[in-house]
Amino acid sequence: MAKAGPAEVVLIRHGETAWSLSGQHTGRTDLPLTERGREVARGLAPVLAGREFHQVLCSPLQRARETCELAGLGAGAQIEPDLLEWDYGLYEGRTPAEVRTETPDWLVFRDGCPGGESPQAVSARVDRVIERVRAVDGPVALFAHGHVLRVLGARWIGLPTAGGAHFLLDTSTLTVLSWYRGVPAIRCWNAPLTLSP
Repeated sequence: MAKAGPAEVVLIRHGETAWSLSGQHTGRTDLPLTERGREVARGLAPVLAGREFHQVLCSPLQRARETCELAGLGAGAQIEPDLLEWDYGLYEGRTPAEVRTETPDWLVFRDGCPGGESPQAVSARVDRVIERVRAVDGPVALFAHGHVLRVLGARWIGLPTAGGAHFLLDTSTLTVLSWYRGVPAIRCWNAPLTLSP
């Protein structure tokens, strides 16, 4: 049986950016939030205000950092490079439709990106984050990005990296990873702005 670590791990995907609106792959391009993205991120603050997190980790990219700050958890957050979004390499800034004109059956979770990261490299980063948060004796919050958090959800419950394809994740949403009798479990996924107590 797996050893239960923190009571829960709350995953927060950053707010809206210009490229999340257009559907462009945004890996390492350091875009700010849109004004709507900021407004929705501010709405996370009252949802998270009553919770005490033993650790808050955040991607170094400004869209995640700004979401963390607007959500009221920026002061105690630690920057965690392993929470960076997938490095899309040659696919950075391109939409899935544009990529599929050249590679019709491409799937990032299975195929990775030319000139960028492989699924194995992303999985290794995510597994380090999981190991780190499971060592914390209490709730943890992670502010990061769509694809890396989808891989994290899959790896949390023991699925391979390709399992991330089965988890859709919108901007400015909350996901709670938890435990069921010592077994890693997902309590809720892709919830817009609300957490049960």
